[in-house]
Amino acid sequence: MCKITATIVLYKNRTYELLETIDSFLKTEMDVRLYLVDNSPTDDLKSIFYDSRVEYIFMHSNNGFGAGHNVILRNPEKMGKYHLVLNPDISFKEGTLERLYDYMESNSDIGNVMPRIVYPNGELQYLCKLLPTPMDWIGRMFIPFSSIKEKINDSFEMRFADYDKEMNVPYLSGCFMFLRKSVIEEVGVFDEGIFMYGEDTDLNRRIYQKYRTMYYPKVTITHAFEKGSHKSLRLFWIHVKAAVYYLNKWGWFFDKERREINKKTKLNYSNL
Repeated sequence: MCKITATIVLYKNRTYELLETIDSFLKTEMDVRLYLVDNSPTDDLKSIFYDSRVEYIFMHSNNGFGAGHNVILRNPEKMGKYHLVLNPDISFKEGTLERLYDYMESNSDIGNVMPRIVYPNGELQYLCKLLPTPMDWIGRMFIPFSSIKEKINDSFEMRFADYDKEMNVPYLSGCFMFLRKSVIEEVGVFDEGIFMYGEDTDLNRRIYQKYRTMYYPKVTITHAFEKGSHKSLRLFWIHVKAAVYYLNKWGWFFDKERREINKKTKLNYSNL
């Protein structure tokens, strides 16, 4: 069994960016395997990269981000001891996988770990979040006042916390999820009722119920990160539908677990 496997779900990606992500993952002496799951309408990306450690899977249709990753997550025999859900716009230095592997090996109660994530210019991305309320996810999309949006973001994105310290976070971004295989076998895979946006929230919440889901700032990666839903009406409505699905599943205004988890998280990590 490989020590680390990874999936990248593709959809008409920029070649130069994708190649950088692939190269970042493969630049290691560890036993790794990478699955490229292509949701694109054509298989033009099939020949983008050749390496015996890479397997290309053309889906012939686009069933969503979570469904693409589930092609591997539903098959434990294809997964390594740890499995990385990896966005196609991520890059990192050699040694990153080794450090995350060692961290997980030393902490058997962790189900998911996310490193410190920065923009290409080095600016921090606030990707540690509380469990979302209707206002966090839907309300702020329609609020025209930037000052109110910023106030919501300050709380939701845990800007009250010290991002230089490790934290057990209920919602870690799905752009880089370093998962323990045995935990996925226990709690399940991405909920395919969510096409895109929010499937990471749901999965991390289920893991958090039984294990620690850690932000680990001693390792840093770079995320190009474009907020597609802010630029495309189609993606905007996909985002809204995902939020509605998630809130229907977990609770809109009456979610006792969310209230307790968020309260505890603020208490533990408030940097005020």
